Amino acid sequence: MLPLRDSLSHHGPALVTKLLVIINVLAFLTQVSGGQAGFEQGVIRYSLIPALLFENPLAQSYRLVTSMFMHGGIAHLLGNMWFLWVFGPALENRLGGGRYLGLYLLTGIVAGLAQATLTADSITPVVGASGAVSGVLGGYFILFNREFVFSVVWLLLPLFVWVPVSIYLGYWALIQVVYALMGVPGTAWWAHIGGFVAGLLLARQFRRRNRYKAQPYWQEWFD
Repeated sequence: MLPLRDSLSHHGPALVTKLLVIINVLAFLTQVSGGQAGFEQGVIRYSLIPALLFENPLAQSYRLVTSMFMHGGIAHLLGNMWFLWVFGPALENRLGGGRYLGLYLLTGIVAGLAQATLTADSITPVVGASGAVSGVLGGYFILFNREFVFSVVWLLLPLFVWVPVSIYLGYWALIQVVYALMGVPGTAWWAHIGGFVAGLLLARQFRRRNRYKAQPYWQEWFD
């Protein structure tokens, strides 16, 4: 299921979300600007490599942040940025820009630590914003679990449906756990899980204390 939008009619300017998308895109363009050799050197230098992190945590801790702004390819980048674009603005509006950015970065770091801890001997580079984006999904799940996600489901033909957030993100989280336990290669499943759980735990702590009432998308039809 590919999410197209949520059921909230107003997200605010979402300046931080837009800035994060721009930074990730620029970082990827920088990665590929040096050709294949430059790309590989950048991955080695800035990705999260669990074995190196635990070999010298103080010197290698920067990788927990830099790896969040690197991607393995255009599809990897577009997938992460699309989920951030769909779920990030509402969460940013609810938390405020500063708290939202703090949650994004902190859950991304927790995601990296989760992946590194559970694959401590690995020398395989880990890159991508998916841990931080998973934190955004976890925060959205906590604060907007009564909303809906407009999604496209491919059967014989594309089917467009509104899916409750609790079902959509609950199913997404279940898939991450199943694939992590199965050891499916190619994706940092534990980073997804770690970021999502961190988002679940931190969202209420990071939210602003002012009154906030989300307006469903379809309420505009009756105004």
